[in-house]
Amino acid sequence: MGASQSVRTEHEFQDVADRTGFSLEQIGNLNKRFRQLSKNEETLSRQDLASISALDNNPLRAQIINAFFDKRNLRQNEAGTVQVIGFEEFLMVMSHFRPAAMHITEEEREKLRREKLRFVFNMHDTDSDGTITLEEYRRAVEELLSKAGTIGQETAKAIADAAMLEVASTTRGKMEPDEFYEGITFENFLQILKTFDIETRMHIRFLNMDTATMRCGK
Repeated sequence: MGASQSVRTEHEFQDVADRTGFSLEQIGNLNKRFRQLSKNEETLSRQDLASISALDNNPLRAQIINAFFDKRNLRQNEAGTVQVIGFEEFLMVMSHFRPAAMHITEEEREKLRREKLRFVFNMHDTDSDGTITLEEYRRAVEELLSKAGTIGQETAKAIADAAMLEVASTTRGKMEPDEFYEGITFENFLQILKTFDIETRMHIRFLNMDTATMRCGK
């Protein structure tokens, strides 16, 4: 009977394994974690993800949680959010944290890197318009710096503005402080982070058969 159940489980998950790149064993680990978080329900809510203690001190906690309900990260090819996600949708998001396989081509590695960076970009493009605006960038910087508790809102705003101007100079050439910069597109984002090691900053560690942890670098 146990063997029959194993065959059914493998058959059930093979399609999603092909689509996400996870092995059947990894999917089994993540299914256990999903069941723990959802309290054995079929869907997962924001409140369920907020219970992950490992995220408590992460300055990107809110963005990481919201990313699980962003339709862009669920490969639905549309903007907007959903209220709850099922296990396959959970896997779609978690696949962005999947470590690169040992033997893949440079083209495959670059595709994986691009997908990870797209995920990070979406976290900060909060209105889903394809551009990280100055206001969105300010909010992200202010939230990151507020965790330190050593600077005020105006200082954080000034740092964000200066950083955005530097980004603009990198992607569009030298700009004056009074020039208006509409924001960072995804192609700009790729250019800015072309040497950033996203692989070691954004990954899942499969510790054992009962737990799996994820990391999103800051």
